[in-house]
Amino acid sequence: MATGDIIFFDEALDTAFFGGWATTDAVKLAILDNTVTPTAATATPTLATTFTTGEVTAAGTYTAGGTALAENWGALSVEAAGTLTFDSATNPTWAQDASNATDAWWGLLYNSTQAGQPAFAYVELGGPVDMTAGSLTVTWNATGIFTIAKA
Repeated sequence: MATGDIIFFDEALDTAFFGGWATTDAVKLAILDNTVTPTAATATPTLATTFTTGEVTAAGTYTAGGTALAENWGALSVEAAGTLTFDSATNPTWAQDASNATDAWWGLLYNSTQAGQPAFAYVELGGPVDMTAGSLTVTWNATGIFTIAKA
């Protein structure tokens, strides 16, 4: 279960929310170990380059690249009355397996459709989480993964 706040990469506000991504783009949640620590100031955050060495090993119930949120970018991001809500009905889950990673620290939200797989946010998992000792589920807040409201 996630224990921390969703932290957005500074660069994501410009890229993701202001027209840089297609509504049909797919979004995934990858699991990272503590090889590379994400921060909001991470320059050009991508799964393919910045965090490729930090993704947990694909084994057991975890596949390389993580789990897709069931919706595409257009369905995940909805604006109403001046508030953008980013939400998913999919709470990514990896069942316990003896071959899973034992060192899950962060979940990385990224665009799996675009070249380089640009990341836009991460969530602290309270690691190290041992996925061999139990399943790992990231449960999003009931009001959405995040909201952005006009001032």
